[in-house]
Amino acid sequence: MTVEIRDATADDWPAIWPFFHQIVAARETYTYDPELTEEQAQALWMSPSSSPLARTTVAVDADGTVLGSANMYPNRPGPGRHVASASFMVDSAARGKGVGRALCEDMIAWAGRTGFRSIQFNAVVETNHPAVHLWQSLGFRIAGTVPEAFDHPKLGYVGLHVMYRPLP
Repeated sequence: MTVEIRDATADDWPAIWPFFHQIVAARETYTYDPELTEEQAQALWMSPSSSPLARTTVAVDADGTVLGSANMYPNRPGPGRHVASASFMVDSAARGKGVGRALCEDMIAWAGRTGFRSIQFNAVVETNHPAVHLWQSLGFRIAGTVPEAFDHPKLGYVGLHVMYRPLP
């Protein structure tokens, strides 16, 4: 599958919202409140921080169909602003086709170009094996796991990994 990554625009939100809502409502991979309204979700995803370095992207196929999205930003302000972070969502119809990998590779390249020294993912659900495997294949390592930090709807309390990747 050919995937293009580009900056998201407000016109992309109607295509992002259905899979964003589905993923968050499932409560299996994100700590976002499943009761978020569409307006709250749009503000959270499309404007991930007040930093001028924040960016939201979409992955589109050759027909322009939005397959997934990512947002990226400094992990913390002030003395922590040299570490990037990001979130990724892929439409269920496009999973397993390289969309998440393309979004993350783009994010890694962006973080390097922008001058970040490393990337930290703060809350990767330990039972989200496809994501953990993908991030590890892209050079991330598990820096630690917070036990029982996530209430999974089927598995109960499971850990959240903090994952880290240095940048050259």
